[in-house]
Amino acid sequence: MSNSGKKERIHFGTLEKEAVAHAKRKREEEEEHDAMSTTVVDNLLDISEGAVSARPGAHIDLDQIDEVMGDDEELMLTDDALATRRRAMAEFDRKRIARTIAIPTNDAHVKDALRQNEQPICLFGEDAGDRRDRLRYILSKIAIERRDAGSEQQEIEDEDMKSDDEDEVQEVFYTEGSEALLQARQNIAKQSLARAEQRIERQREDCKVDLASVRRLRQNLVAQLTNYTIVGSQVGDDRPLSRIAFAPNSRQVLAGSWSGAIKLWDIPGCKMARLFRGHTDRVGGLSFNPRAGQSKGCVDFASGASDNEIFLWSLEKDTPVGNLKGHQSRVVHVDHHPSGDYLGSASYDGSWRLWDIATEQELLLQEGHSREVFALRFQCDGSLVATAGLDGIGRIWDLRSGRSIAELEGHAKEIFGLDWSPNGYQLATGSADNTVRIFDLRKIASVQQIPAHKSMVTDVRFFHYDSTQSSEPRISEDMDTSGDGNEDMSVHKRLCDGQYMATASNDGLINVWTAGDWKLQKSLAGHVGKVLSVDISRDGSYIASTGFDKT
Repeated sequence: MSNSGKKERIHFGTLEKEAVAHAKRKREEEEEHDAMSTTVVDNLLDISEGAVSARPGAHIDLDQIDEVMGDDEELMLTDDALATRRRAMAEFDRKRIARTIAIPTNDAHVKDALRQNEQPICLFGEDAGDRRDRLRYILSKIAIERRDAGSEQQEIEDEDMKSDDEDEVQEVFYTEGSEALLQARQNIAKQSLARAEQRIERQREDCKVDLASVRRLRQNLVAQLTNYTIVGSQVGDDRPLSRIAFAPNSRQVLAGSWSGAIKLWDIPGCKMARLFRGHTDRVGGLSFNPRAGQSKGCVDFASGASDNEIFLWSLEKDTPVGNLKGHQSRVVHVDHHPSGDYLGSASYDGSWRLWDIATEQELLLQEGHSREVFALRFQCDGSLVATAGLDGIGRIWDLRSGRSIAELEGHAKEIFGLDWSPNGYQLATGSADNTVRIFDLRKIASVQQIPAHKSMVTDVRFFHYDSTQSSEPRISEDMDTSGDGNEDMSVHKRLCDGQYMATASNDGLINVWTAGDWKLQKSLAGHVGKVLSVDISRDGSYIASTGFDKT
């Protein structure tokens, strides 16, 4: 085989040997520069007393170099040696930063990045690999310049923020309340003590029920929950339905729409009974007065909407009978106090407010959340109110004193729904992190985290039994209600109160959970798309929901 000579390699795009030679020289110069930097550091380490060994291939610790070369030894070096040392240290710092920078592998993206930094997109004799190395070098230099330029400014800003935080921690202020607010606090205190006494007495009576009866009633409840199925569906409006609420008698339901319309429906036939018009934008909150339907001409329910208005309504009129003005932004939730005399509202203006329904007067404007307030619910006794919002934190407020007594922390994202358990000390919150958390006021902590849905949780509702309004609770045919003399229907009613809850989500499902063990008993499907609201009738017969599919 003849060895006639090696053929020269042809580089497509150029036939000039000088271009190839220029690229090779550039690589050799970079390698020599790196070798010289390493040699300089080795020499500096040899000069220092007790210097670490800088054997070929050994790892060089920059922190160790700083310790070896102290301030006194720097003074012993000549100006040239000191400048060389600083340049070497700067180069090591730049390379360390360069290693952390992600460079695109697509050559077109590399050229775009060079163009954005006002650099030539291609040098003579430069291939794609050289271009990536050049971009890495440029970005590392820019990062160092920005770091050096912003370090001093950042220190000043950190000091200002620290001083501001200290001022905020030390800042405690009070605002003088009105005489009407003082009277309302006194009334709430008296009424809440009476309700708390009744609740505790009921819980003591429930504790006397024998364990076998409790177990049997629990099995009956699970059988009831697993038998839930769709009994009716109706297109409610031309736009999505944002909120739903059962009437205290459990025979009618209100549905609010993004169009601003509110419709009253008879159940289970899903026939519209009345159309209420007043809002001009999407309805966010609906709440029935606990005394709704007991007397003619009274305020039966309230609504809040994105037009910043809160309207009071009577079931006998299709126009508002009252208007509560004060919020500066969208009203997303309203709830009646258990007494029926007061109304709470949550708004995107970052506040929640307490209103006197009889006088239509604003009693309290309360701030405390760092972002928009989205949910508000009164505790069954009426002494406490819970609020939550887009800051991902819930707060418990004492209406008798006006103080924030607890923070509900744990959610990673915004909180869109909450509800009190009828036991008075547990609270459920639903969040955009797809979970529901159960908080216990006795521990002021989250006692259970439920991975409730595959998408954000939009609403949470416990079953609240009302013996003064609701009819007999639904009992399926296969439920065993037999037992000894201690077990009767009244016990069954009480023990069902607060023993399950329903959650709605953007995944299109309504999940039903038993309380205590917090197990999923039933997933109700039917909506096409997001479910925006859910509610449970006072007799436990129905679960109603509204969604983005306008049903």
